[in-house]
Amino acid sequence: MSLVGVQGHLINIQVDVSSGIPSWDVVGLPDASIKESKQRVKIALKNIGYSLPSRKVLINLAPANIKKEGSFFDLPISLGLLCDLEMLDNTSFIDYLIIGELSLDGSINRINGVLPMCIEAFNLGIKKAIVPYENRFEASVVKGMDIYPAKNLLDVIEHFNGLKLIEKFTTNIEDYFTNSNINHLNFSSVKGQEKIKRALEISAAGGHNCLLIGSPGSRKNNDGKKTTFNST
Repeated sequence: MSLVGVQGHLINIQVDVSSGIPSWDVVGLPDASIKESKQRVKIALKNIGYSLPSRKVLINLAPANIKKEGSFFDLPISLGLLCDLEMLDNTSFIDYLIIGELSLDGSINRINGVLPMCIEAFNLGIKKAIVPYENRFEASVVKGMDIYPAKNLLDVIEHFNGLKLIEKFTTNIEDYFTNSNINHLNFSSVKGQEKIKRALEISAAGGHNCLLIGSPGSRKNNDGKKTTFNST
């Protein structure tokens, strides 16, 4: 999946390994972090025991008209390479959403935007997802989707080769929100919006109702000058 704002877009990663001058090309409007995936994928595969031959590698991110950003294409790119080299069964993950950033030792790092990606995938009929282990709670919010959290690239390979299946992760979202830890949540992760946060704090402290409506605007004072205001 690729994110445009908070909207997920399904991306098909197509890999071709052929004879010719050794090279690695990524097409389909990739950003710099995707182009850099070459080094992360090659070293991660080597460090878990899969050495790639010196061949010509072409990776196409389809559809080509959507700009792709982020490092979470590492995991599906590595699996695509193994499929084309016949080291992995290419029919075992046809119904999966696969996202994850790789470390050089093959471990899978936490990424941002998992929830909107899983929501969009579910809306498109995809009911299974391989996600980074640290994103398991966020991804499991989507009801009806089977979440398989992976810690390492080797775990994913063994899962799809049927050697050692990743255990499905489930959680009860109602229990999560009724947990006492919810009392420790605050506005520290909200960037900006100081006036709005202050208004909400005052409303909560006094037990008042609060309704946010409209958008920033302006009005003219008696002296003819404009004053900017927020409707609340």
